[in-house]
Amino acid sequence: FQYGMSSAQQYAWIKEHRPEVWERVKAAVAAGRFLPLGGMWVESDTVMPTGESLVRQFSHGQRFFEREFGIRSKGVWLPDSFGYSPALPQLMRRAGFEWFFTQKISWNQQNVFPHHSFLWEGIDGSQVFTHFPSMDTYNSQLSGMEVAKAARQFKENRLSSRSIAPVGWGDGGGGTTREMTGKAERLRDLEGSAQVVWEHPDDFFDAAKAELPNPAVWVGELYLELHRGTLTSQHATKALHRWAEHALIEAELWAATDAVRTGAAYPQAEFDRLWQAVLLHEFHDILPGTSIAWVHREAVAVLSDVLSDAEDIAVAARRSLAGEGDRELQFEPTSVGRGRALGAAFVAESTAAPVLLTEEDGGWRLENELVSVLVSADGLIVSAVDKGTGRDAVAPGKAANLFQLHQDFPNMWDAWDIDRYYLGSVDDLTAVSSIEASMVGGSARIVVVRPFSESTIEQTIILQPKSRTVLLRNEIDWNETEKLLKLAFPLDVQAAHTDAETQFGYQSRVTHTNTSWEAAKFETSMHRFVLVREQDFGVALVNDSIYGYDTSREVSDDAVVTTVRLSLLRAPRFPDPDTDHGHHEIEVGFVIGADAAIATAEGIRINALPSIVRGEREVEPLVSVEGEGIVVSAVKLADDGSGDVIVRVYEALGRRAAGEVSVGFEHREVREVSLIEDDIDEARTGGELKLRPFEVRTLRIVR
Repeated sequence: FQYGMSSAQQYAWIKEHRPEVWERVKAAVAAGRFLPLGGMWVESDTVMPTGESLVRQFSHGQRFFEREFGIRSKGVWLPDSFGYSPALPQLMRRAGFEWFFTQKISWNQQNVFPHHSFLWEGIDGSQVFTHFPSMDTYNSQLSGMEVAKAARQFKENRLSSRSIAPVGWGDGGGGTTREMTGKAERLRDLEGSAQVVWEHPDDFFDAAKAELPNPAVWVGELYLELHRGTLTSQHATKALHRWAEHALIEAELWAATDAVRTGAAYPQAEFDRLWQAVLLHEFHDILPGTSIAWVHREAVAVLSDVLSDAEDIAVAARRSLAGEGDRELQFEPTSVGRGRALGAAFVAESTAAPVLLTEEDGGWRLENELVSVLVSADGLIVSAVDKGTGRDAVAPGKAANLFQLHQDFPNMWDAWDIDRYYLGSVDDLTAVSSIEASMVGGSARIVVVRPFSESTIEQTIILQPKSRTVLLRNEIDWNETEKLLKLAFPLDVQAAHTDAETQFGYQSRVTHTNTSWEAAKFETSMHRFVLVREQDFGVALVNDSIYGYDTSREVSDDAVVTTVRLSLLRAPRFPDPDTDHGHHEIEVGFVIGADAAIATAEGIRINALPSIVRGEREVEPLVSVEGEGIVVSAVKLADDGSGDVIVRVYEALGRRAAGEVSVGFEHREVREVSLIEDDIDEARTGGELKLRPFEVRTLRIVR
């Protein structure tokens, strides 16, 4: 008998709270009877966390297993997460994993997945050997019916003789029972039945790969045709998680810069504590919003503390770097900033012309050198012209920035699901109780208040100088039950597909529904942006805290309208009857005249704003990156305490890129390492970058 358990967090809790049990676990691991699986901090959601979060899931999980047991996991074990990002194959391979296991895709409502053992290929072309159990459950009791079903359904049965049965009570815990082990013994060699053996998943995957030297390949996301509501439920948890992720990434940047520039101590232990709190809340029933009310109350409290602590670290580091003085410095935390990227420069007096705000057709026109936007008397955007091309982003006769309210009654799992038939009824929220236009500095602002049902939206529409992004800052007092709030943008763009950001790149999805596979994707995921484009013109929607959207097409004699709607809030009653009730802040950007580069930059900027600090000296970046489409994801000190600087970059535009990382401090060498900072065979050295589409590279700068 061998027992497998994933999630370093569970082991850490045993060590902390039950040291007498911990010693027995360690002995069982050493004896090969108790198997740490998965190499992650928890069995996380993989659709919504940033790329850096997934990297930290792997690094914190593997570091714990290696430190405590002297082993590492060879595969990623995620039986129950709700769909899988197409960025994962590359991340798994670059973190040193050899295989991937899940079961959840067998829950598809519409389409039966065509493989059980196959190669899964991600957005960059990386492939990982993957297995789905043909038993269609992660809670097998090894009944005769289950074993017979597994043998009957196994898609590769003409080429392979092996499939995994995940045995034990998973939901609710409890693990494997004596009855289950007894059934396994009886089925070890029973005539007329598939043979059952206990073995390490590593041994299973080695044998399965040997039987399938040329497996089938599945390219792109593993989309779960179920549980689509998990992209939207419990917005407060999702928003705080997003903000905490970005705050930690920024805190690492400034703390590392402070350590190298001034010799300040780098708070590695504190970063580990804060990251582990974030990683815990990425568990696949917390971040997706499908836990009981108590869990989400705690999640909001913990993530609020993480956000505050991360901001305190960043504030202290920026003050140290700026020194004593009274000149304003702008600290730019991203590599796509308009100032000194990844450093700080004195603030110069703005020479930008202010936005023009004029009354027109009962509404207002907002105009700068890049765009001209017409807002109607009821606060809707009825025209949004890119002045460089003359193209209007808003479809003729339509209005963008339209809030829409749907009834939302899922058939089975309230917090988990959005069912297609919610589209059968919709209320356009066009009523306005007040609307007021004004100039604030050089920016134009229109504040619109919309009461509806039991709730209220106060939206501030902002156009800033030199910007092609119309900011939509929404403060929502949400008191609905079993409703879904969408924000609609009917666009005059004949788009063959949408490009939605995922970890370290974006994924393209067609806008048509030619097949049942495409029709099933009526609610899909994004990170910081979704881009809709023709060959020479596009529109992006960027956001600071949401993940779900839908796309539809409408064809008339003179136009093809592509409508993108962002999913803002839900109100399911189970398992938390007060889901999302209360105050929410959601910021959206309507980017007029966008391509992948602009969408990427605007998506990053809305989530990572610059900071103003008074001080006496500018701050040179530790590193600077040249090369179109190359984005810096993280700058930090190495996990091993060596003081080396780690820089992670990726190609963001989906094409080959060449560039260079220049180092702004004394160092001995630059060499490539794995995502979890291991040395790798035949590592590339130096700062020269040649990246494939969506490739991720991690560099160690040895001091």
